[in-house]
Amino acid sequence: MTIACLADLANTAACPRLVVKVGSSLLVGKQGLRRAWLDSLVSEIAAARAQGQEVIVVSSGAIALGAATLGLAKGGRGSLADAQAAAAVGQIALSGLWAQLLGQHRLTAAQLLLTLEDLEDRRRYLNATATLSRLLDAGAVPVINENDSVATQEIRFGDNDRLAARVAQAARANAVLLLSDVDGLYDRNPKDPAAVLQRQVRGVSREIHAMATGDSASGMGSGGMTSKLQAAEIAERAGIALAIINGTNDAPLGRALAGEGIGTLFLPKQKARARKAWLGGRLRLKGALVIDAGAAKALLTGSSLLAAGVTGVEGTFSRGDAIAIRGADGTVLANGLSEYDAGECMRLAGRNSREHEEVLGYTPRPAVVHRDQLVIL
Repeated sequence: MTIACLADLANTAACPRLVVKVGSSLLVGKQGLRRAWLDSLVSEIAAARAQGQEVIVVSSGAIALGAATLGLAKGGRGSLADAQAAAAVGQIALSGLWAQLLGQHRLTAAQLLLTLEDLEDRRRYLNATATLSRLLDAGAVPVINENDSVATQEIRFGDNDRLAARVAQAARANAVLLLSDVDGLYDRNPKDPAAVLQRQVRGVSREIHAMATGDSASGMGSGGMTSKLQAAEIAERAGIALAIINGTNDAPLGRALAGEGIGTLFLPKQKARARKAWLGGRLRLKGALVIDAGAAKALLTGSSLLAAGVTGVEGTFSRGDAIAIRGADGTVLANGLSEYDAGECMRLAGRNSREHEEVLGYTPRPAVVHRDQLVIL
């Protein structure tokens, strides 16, 4: 059974494993922690577990909670140092809160703090996969957040929407549910009375991206609709459904998933192999290769990228690093693992394979990026 509508996210047969992302603005309001709301959400999670559905929680809120405790301005987001300090204080309160509330339903909470590198490095990604799998097998409810106390601007997700999608990929989940402060994706700013809610989306296109504003209504969070669409792109490449629903109401899951549902459901594309899904969902790339129209056409038919089609090299990268592959107009066509370092790519650019040994002084690998290490975006 596959996911075809929002109600299927509450169906254990269609969605045996669900990731629920909770934003800062839902956990912490202007008057502080929204305890009653969180109680209602945890009750729904407990009910889902009782029905046999495995649930993973990606919870924001550490920075907001810590900032309130420390009296930091701008919700703790005035500077990186403020955010790290707030996270260090708030994460203790956040994890304790989830453990207490889940414990009232005889559920065990398990805390995981992840950084971007934990899910971008292949070995560490597989370690996270193994840990999540074992926790779920043991009946625990993993509660995950970005490790904001040590993450820097260069190596952080910056929002938990994309983190939730990557966690779903690592956990082999069936769907991601993003709790937001709007009902879903509208065709324009939802403040516009003429805005129309998009009930279902198959494939995040340029037109879909154009509907997003990137604004965060609360000022508490770090995401916005743009980050949610990026999360949907990560999920869809891995064959995972993603939904955006309004989480501001009490018992938000029941309200959004009952009947025809209220929200936006992003249906997945054909599921990529695990390694390619991981590669396609990467957020940090070491560099890029620019290619001509002929090479772009060849990639779309399943070919490897040969040096003859490379017209430019960007960044500094080594063999095995993840890089972007761009067309002449700047459009990112694919991600791949480079068979050469940046300097070698520069020397080989535009040359036929028979010239490679003469240029490099040794027998080269036949492709700059092999098709088995490449995913079309």
